Amino acid sequence: MGCGTKEPKITQLCLAAIQRLMSHEVVSEAAAGNIINMLWQLMENSLEELKLLQTVLVLLTTNTVVHDEALSKAIVLCFRLHFTKDNITNNTAAATVRQVVTVVFERVVAEDERYKDAVDQPAAVQGNSNRRSVSTLKPCAKDAYMLFQDLCQLVNADAPYWLVGMTEMTRTFGLELLESVLNDFPQVFLQHQEFSFLLKERVCPLVIKLFSPNIKFRQGSTTSSSPAPVEKPYFPICMRLLRVVSVLIKQFYSLLVTECEIFLSLLVKFLDADKPQWLRAVAVESIHRLCVQPQLLRSFCQSYDMKQHSTKVFRDIVNALGSFIQSLFLVPSTGNTSATPNQTGSNASGNTGSAQTNPGVLGMGGGATVLPAFEYRGTWIPILNVTVQGSAKATYLEMLDKVEPPTIPEGYAMSVAFHCLLDLVRGITTMIEGELGEAETVIQTTTEATSLPAHSSEQDLQSVSDQSEKELVSRAVWEEMVNACWCGLLAALSLLLDASTDEAATENILKAELTMAALCGRLGLVTSRDAFITAICKGSLPPHYALTVLNSTTAALSSKSYSIQGQNVQMISPSSESHQQVVAVGQPLALQPQGTVMLTSKNIQCMRTLLNLAHFHGAVLGTSWQLVLATLQHLVWILGLKPSVGGALKPGRAVEGPSTVLTTAVMTDLPSISSMISKLFENSQYLDDVSLHHLINALCSLSLEAMDMAYGNNKEPSLFAVAKLLETGLVNMRRIEILWRPLTGHLLEKVCQHPNSRMREWGAEALTSLIKAGLTFRHDPPLSQNQRLQLLLLNPLKELSNISHPDIRIKQLECVLQILQSQGDSLGPGWPLVLGVMGAIQSDQGESLIRTAFQCLQLVVTDFLPTMPCTCLQIVVEVAGSFGLHNQELNISLTSIGLLWNISDYFFQRGEIIEKELNKEEAVLQKQAEEKGVTLNRPFHPASPFDCLWLCLYAKLGELCVDPRPAVRKSAGQTLFSTIGAHGTLLQHSTWHTVIWKVLFHLLDRVRESSTTADKEKIESGGGNILIHHSRDTAEKQWAETWVLTLAGVARIFNTRRYLLQPLGDFSQAWDVLLDHIQSAALSKNNEVSLAALKSFQEILQIVSPVRDSEKPETPPAINVSVPLVVGTTTAPSLGRSFMRTDSIGERIGRYNGSEPPAITDEIEDLNLWWAAWNSWYRIGSESTRPPVTCDKLTFIPSQPFLTALIQIFPALYQHIKTGFSMDDLQKLGVILHGAVSVPISSDASPFILPSYTEAVLTSLQEAVLTALDVLQKAICVGSEGMQIMYPAIFDQLLAFVEFSCKPPQYGQLETKHIANAKYNQAEWVALNYVPFAERSLEVVVDLYQKTACHKAVVTEKVLQNIIKTLRIPLSLKYSCPSESTWKLAVSSLLKVLSIGLPVARQHASSGKFDSMWPELANTFEDFLFTKSTPPDNLSIQEFQKNESIDVEVVQLISTEILPYANFIPKEFVGQIMTMLNKGSIHSQSSSFTEAEIDIRMREEFSKVCFETLLQFSFSNKVTTPQEGYISRMALSVLLKRSQDVLHRYIEDERLSGKCPLPRQQVTEIIFVLKAVSTLIDSLKKTQPENVDSSTWAQVIALYPTLVECITCSSSEVCSALKEALVPFKDFMHPPAAKVQNGES
Repeated sequence: MGCGTKEPKITQLCLAAIQRLMSHEVVSEAAAGNIINMLWQLMENSLEELKLLQTVLVLLTTNTVVHDEALSKAIVLCFRLHFTKDNITNNTAAATVRQVVTVVFERVVAEDERYKDAVDQPAAVQGNSNRRSVSTLKPCAKDAYMLFQDLCQLVNADAPYWLVGMTEMTRTFGLELLESVLNDFPQVFLQHQEFSFLLKERVCPLVIKLFSPNIKFRQGSTTSSSPAPVEKPYFPICMRLLRVVSVLIKQFYSLLVTECEIFLSLLVKFLDADKPQWLRAVAVESIHRLCVQPQLLRSFCQSYDMKQHSTKVFRDIVNALGSFIQSLFLVPSTGNTSATPNQTGSNASGNTGSAQTNPGVLGMGGGATVLPAFEYRGTWIPILNVTVQGSAKATYLEMLDKVEPPTIPEGYAMSVAFHCLLDLVRGITTMIEGELGEAETVIQTTTEATSLPAHSSEQDLQSVSDQSEKELVSRAVWEEMVNACWCGLLAALSLLLDASTDEAATENILKAELTMAALCGRLGLVTSRDAFITAICKGSLPPHYALTVLNSTTAALSSKSYSIQGQNVQMISPSSESHQQVVAVGQPLALQPQGTVMLTSKNIQCMRTLLNLAHFHGAVLGTSWQLVLATLQHLVWILGLKPSVGGALKPGRAVEGPSTVLTTAVMTDLPSISSMISKLFENSQYLDDVSLHHLINALCSLSLEAMDMAYGNNKEPSLFAVAKLLETGLVNMRRIEILWRPLTGHLLEKVCQHPNSRMREWGAEALTSLIKAGLTFRHDPPLSQNQRLQLLLLNPLKELSNISHPDIRIKQLECVLQILQSQGDSLGPGWPLVLGVMGAIQSDQGESLIRTAFQCLQLVVTDFLPTMPCTCLQIVVEVAGSFGLHNQELNISLTSIGLLWNISDYFFQRGEIIEKELNKEEAVLQKQAEEKGVTLNRPFHPASPFDCLWLCLYAKLGELCVDPRPAVRKSAGQTLFSTIGAHGTLLQHSTWHTVIWKVLFHLLDRVRESSTTADKEKIESGGGNILIHHSRDTAEKQWAETWVLTLAGVARIFNTRRYLLQPLGDFSQAWDVLLDHIQSAALSKNNEVSLAALKSFQEILQIVSPVRDSEKPETPPAINVSVPLVVGTTTAPSLGRSFMRTDSIGERIGRYNGSEPPAITDEIEDLNLWWAAWNSWYRIGSESTRPPVTCDKLTFIPSQPFLTALIQIFPALYQHIKTGFSMDDLQKLGVILHGAVSVPISSDASPFILPSYTEAVLTSLQEAVLTALDVLQKAICVGSEGMQIMYPAIFDQLLAFVEFSCKPPQYGQLETKHIANAKYNQAEWVALNYVPFAERSLEVVVDLYQKTACHKAVVTEKVLQNIIKTLRIPLSLKYSCPSESTWKLAVSSLLKVLSIGLPVARQHASSGKFDSMWPELANTFEDFLFTKSTPPDNLSIQEFQKNESIDVEVVQLISTEILPYANFIPKEFVGQIMTMLNKGSIHSQSSSFTEAEIDIRMREEFSKVCFETLLQFSFSNKVTTPQEGYISRMALSVLLKRSQDVLHRYIEDERLSGKCPLPRQQVTEIIFVLKAVSTLIDSLKKTQPENVDSSTWAQVIALYPTLVECITCSSSEVCSALKEALVPFKDFMHPPAAKVQNGES
């Protein structure tokens, strides 16, 4: 009532009272209604407006009695007051309205609290379109519903349903109220479906409708007033709408999914370049609000981007931001308000830029500090500090009082957008990484639980699978979020990075890129991760830097439509450099570096980021390591860092990069950069295995690129990758196994084989350092227990051997040397690899390499043999052998042979230990082989492992024995035979078989082959100034020496080890092979070889069976008894000498066949061996002595020593085969002996062999031949009857030799000269002086005949006849014989032989065996006594008399040995003898003598003897047989006839000569006849008358007249002789008897 007075004073008091009442809550519902009606009236009268508002407020806030109509009235009242003219009332009313609206909604909240516990009402049917159906709502809620509904109506400019009485309303106020309700009471809308319905049905359409002018408006599109002008966007409404939208999205996103999609799309549209600046600014602010809520963004992604047909909202937002930023750079803003600042801004930037003498420090340019800003292609945009990081404090969205759009400062939008990006990145990454971390820990605990069986029971396995499903879902969301945003982010950030001139901004951008890269990496999104990393990498390098890895990645990215990355790459403006301090100038790492490139401080900043990325997120980089490392490599190159020991980088010297210029700023940074890079690789030890592999792969491919670049030119290569591979390997030693193969594989196959030497050198350095480090590292378990790892580590060392570059191999060998020195004792199973490295050195690899390798080997042999497994000893042998075969350096080859000898000594000393270990190993291998079902295969298999070791050694030495270099061959040969000699006893018995066949005979074969094919060209000098002796000046001669050595060695082994070899099954085959070798050597056309072969032959033939055990001395002598060669001995007593076994350790023999020494093999086998030897001997002999078919300068003729040795072998051999020696064999022997003796001597050898011609000495060959025959005949002598048939053959042989005295043998068609005519030193052949030989042979014949004349064979085979026949030759030649001694010896021999042979002949007269001998004998006498050869002129009288006495001896023989036995001798023979005597007794005259000599030369003595013999046989008294008488008669008649003739001739001559005296000769002759006549008559008188034939007397008497006629001669001598002759005739002077008898009886 009081209020109704409308009196101000009263009204004030009443209102105060009412307020007091209300505050005490004593007002009922009805009273409240009344109060409100009263207030309404006051309002209509415009009284006490402020008090009214106060009252309403108190009424509504103190209690809840005001409902429904009353409430609406109260609210309308406030609204009406808001639109009064009074400013204060206006504002107070606005505040009141706000508070009232809040109160209404607070009531709803309170009501909900009250009824919370009550049973829920059945939910209203949703989608109920009746606006008034609110019956389900409780009273407070209903009020709120109605109020909110009307607010929407009002804003939409429609009539309200509930707020009856509203007169006017502004949209701005309505929107503000809507926003505050939505912002403050979201739960009301979310809990009540009716409210949600309102949101969907009223609020959203309203917002969309109100937005329409903003959407349609295009800035500057229509300025003219068109018929339907487009409504211009109105800042206050637009801004408030955006606020509402922000709230809607923030609070009711889950309800309004579709609507939000539209809102967000609109927001994105508002950023378009053709929208007003202010609109864009508020839109960016709105977006910023969203960006700081990662969970919201996540929901967007889930709701839109991940649905199939939905707009990709989240992607669009990010891309819009990106495009927005780009548009700010590319399109200078044309907003009228902000046009001027932009101009001034860019000018200012120009000034400051030019004035920046020392950029980076705040330069004072034009008195203004340099602002942090972005600059891109001349567009300069400052960076404003708009907001604290992580909160979206908006500036323009809060300008609720502004009606006109405000002026947006230069760079504001850019700065907000920049922060949007940063916050977006930060939010997303923090959220995802947090969730990822949780997921990982959950998974970890669950997997741990499941892995432990104890826990698995307690664990609910279900939860694990739920967990992983949840994980899968959220992972999909994360991936989608990243996939959606990364392109836009990257485009924007790269652009900003490029444009940034502020270090802090740059840092932020880089940090964003880094976190994104790391996130993508963690989620395994490779493309996006690589893209971000590429961006950082590009930032690190100078602009336009040609780096293929990056460009290819960028090309892939820039093809995406919404990214301007492409332009960014191609069009970086120079201005972006102008604000950057250039800190380094260097050369680009390219094939052909053009000029230099500059690094700015921003590049270095990016580089640091890159290092941080690699440092902290190495585990997720995966394949991007490639990008990171490639970039680092280029930067390192430009900065001139070079790798040092261990792979760390140090600043290189200026020399290496002449164009590298570094400022002090960067110089101080370098060590830290270098250590960061190193730290980065050190940290690789914390990476998991997969990441580590990625790192290594990246380094490898990087290294490949560097290698490609280094091909074909010799400039310094980039060693970054190799150095870092080394560093990574070194820090990851503890798990080296997993990276060893790729690491070493790359270094080996690629780097170490590179043509660029620096590259190679580093590859090898890295590899060897890794190996050494690997071996010295304390692994767990230690290497000694982890053989596999040790072999793995050493393997690359071996693989290096496949590389031919010498520098690599030197490194490899140095590494081996160092390993040996440091780890030699613990190499164990690694030995084969290490030794393999030494062994892999080829001859063609240069001296230094071989020398280094050999040093290693020497070290091994001297120090490490005892420490290595015995199975490696064989490899040591092989390696040492291979060094022997290297032909680079003779000394190494010779030393290596020495090493083999040392090794053999080592085997010998440690034999038992080695043997045990090898047998153990063998057993293991055998077992493995059996398990696998394969046969164990190793060289020399059946032998025991220890023996195999020896065999290996022997085989190696054997190979060296056929080396092309003579010195090596000689040394190896000596070593081989010494080794077998010294240590052969260690071998098992059966192994000897292999030694003989596989080692010795194989060697002999090879030597024989090489020798026979060796070159005969003369070698001028032995390299350098060494002169070569003429006996070694062709390859052939040098090989000859080898052949000699080898053959002698093998023969010696056969000799000394015969007791071991003979029990072997195939000794006889071995013997045959050996003989075959001896034979081929003996027949080789080389005197040295052939002679040596025979010496070997002699050696093996002097073998005797070994001593039996009983005879064996306790300790066999340790000296080798050298076997004397039987040269020049006439007999062979020494052959009987028994041989001691000469083993160094007699006891070892016990090893063979238990304790029994090998039994001596049976005689049969022995015989076979000897016969094999005989056959070989025969082949050698027949081949070597057979004359050549054609003869020229080059004909090979065996030397005398050779032939001598050959023949000297026979006696020894014969001792063994005499029992079976047959005539055939004898024949064969004869051929050889004959041939051997016939061989001439070369003129240059003759002075040494031939005695001077006058000395009657035999050559040793001739002696040997005679010895051979002597041995034979002695054997026959004591041999069986059967053997004696060989005598004749021996005689034949000897007689053949006797003939040589007169006709020397011919050797084929070879022309020989007499020694006197041969010129020394010319290739001529000299015939030997055969006389001594023939004469010696003759003596032998006589001796032999004396012994064997009566043998049946000798008789039957007409030996005597043959002897006579042979002797006839020299006898008939007599003075024509080459040597005078010959015929004299022949005569004496004949006399001796006949003295023995004639009685035998007489004995066998009846058998007719000697019939043919007599005529031969007669002819021989005839030829000798009446020789046709004239004595030489210089023959002295004494000599002549001597010779005559020989003739006389012959006649005496006839008179004593033949004629007395005439009756046993054929008549014809006797007749011939008589005729001969007759001829001898009558001198035929010869006019050649001087008077003085005549009496001697007449052979008076001889004639006399002949005559006397004739006479003697004329009157032999005893005529026992008619035959004897016949001889006498014949002799007489011959004698008388001869006397008659002589006398007649004398008378004639006397008469003719007149006063001249006759020749002395004739005078002697006549005297002799006269004496003979007187002798005859005397004889006849003495003879018994019946013996004398009457005709004989008649003949005697008939002489008388002739004698008388001689009386006239003048010679007193003749006269006296005549006197004597005539005297006996007195006895015939008696008276004739009465009766004359005829005396025929």
